[in-house]
Amino acid sequence: MASLGNSGATSSPNVMLAPKTKTKKKHFVQQKVKVFRASDPVLSVFMWGVNHSINDLNQVPVPVMLLPDDFKANTKIKVNNHLFNKENLPGHFKFKEYCPQVFRNLRERFGIEDLDYQVSLTRSSPVRSVDDQGEGLLLYSYDRTLVIKQISSEDVADMHTILSEYHQHIVKCHGSTLLPQFLGMYRVGVDSEETYLIVMRNMFSHRLLVHRKYDLKGSLVAREASDKEKGKELPTFKDMDFRNNMQKVYVTEEQKAKLMEKLNRDVEFLVKLKIMDYSLLLGIHDVGRAEREEEEGEEVYNEEEQETENGLAPGPAVGSFGTSPEGIAGYMSCYKPLGPGEFDPYVDVYAVGSCPGAPQKEVYFMGLIDVLTQYDTKKKAAHAAKTVKHGAGAEISTVHPEQYAKRFRDFISNIFA
Repeated sequence: MASLGNSGATSSPNVMLAPKTKTKKKHFVQQKVKVFRASDPVLSVFMWGVNHSINDLNQVPVPVMLLPDDFKANTKIKVNNHLFNKENLPGHFKFKEYCPQVFRNLRERFGIEDLDYQVSLTRSSPVRSVDDQGEGLLLYSYDRTLVIKQISSEDVADMHTILSEYHQHIVKCHGSTLLPQFLGMYRVGVDSEETYLIVMRNMFSHRLLVHRKYDLKGSLVAREASDKEKGKELPTFKDMDFRNNMQKVYVTEEQKAKLMEKLNRDVEFLVKLKIMDYSLLLGIHDVGRAEREEEEGEEVYNEEEQETENGLAPGPAVGSFGTSPEGIAGYMSCYKPLGPGEFDPYVDVYAVGSCPGAPQKEVYFMGLIDVLTQYDTKKKAAHAAKTVKHGAGAEISTVHPEQYAKRFRDFISNIFA
């Protein structure tokens, strides 16, 4: 391959003897560099930083095994008097990536190629989630395969506390889990303010609209959606709503057994780390309703959210499938048009379809969320206060991790028809 300095012209020993002739000056066209556009400077720096960190990581060999220091490592970049792309990026900013080798290893175990992770987060600006209530950023990547969530510095410390055990758990279960798939963790510094962001796989589909959504903890005390919440376009219902709506999840016995096996394994892991207050996030796609909406000419997705800056329609990330024969088959399948209610298991890893004979055809998305709450002094105090208020036998959400886990598993095992 020719070096970058070679213009491509050939030379020979006789060139020096040739008469001087006027030749046109060659103008080298500088390669265009990606311009990161986002209305929010924090997002612009985030996109720039992810692009930079993945490019740097690609130059570093993959280690044979992770070492204890990898779980404490970080990379930092500080940029001052930044002039390039100044219409899109602030003049001064900082970017920090936590445990880059660990998260690279996790992405590989979850079957997500670094190139596709990079494209999903930097090709076009992330879009704000309709669930973003102003308590920190909650965004989707433009192709809706990833979620970017703002977290606190305490959450970062909690992640560092559990990261080694989390990684071991993912290794043991071969990436088959209902836990959040943590893919990267970053700190962005703009105007002396620091924003902490964590990237996860989207538990819901990049193409199938969720029509109903539940946050289930297995507690019935104060676990009902407020009137304000119920007035939203897509409310987050809770345990009492699930019971009052006579909601059920219709899957085969085999599917239920597989889901409960995953759930039990994940919950045991959380109990070991004294973690509680987590929920099962359940999203339901109603295939019949989607078909009716399509027939009526209604948009399945909110057009404003789905439109990207370059006008390209969102699609699955290419490397979300890995390089195994099964992964390549999954990649090829994304070229086949998926029918109503069909999903690609290589991308929608939290999805399961309803069983034959179900009252209506549905697709369920199920995953565990809010898994960073440890049973500390504050939780113990909250438990004492709630016990006084509701009585010792009340099914309050703030209980000891083992008690929480048992009640949670019992409740979830009964959501199935």
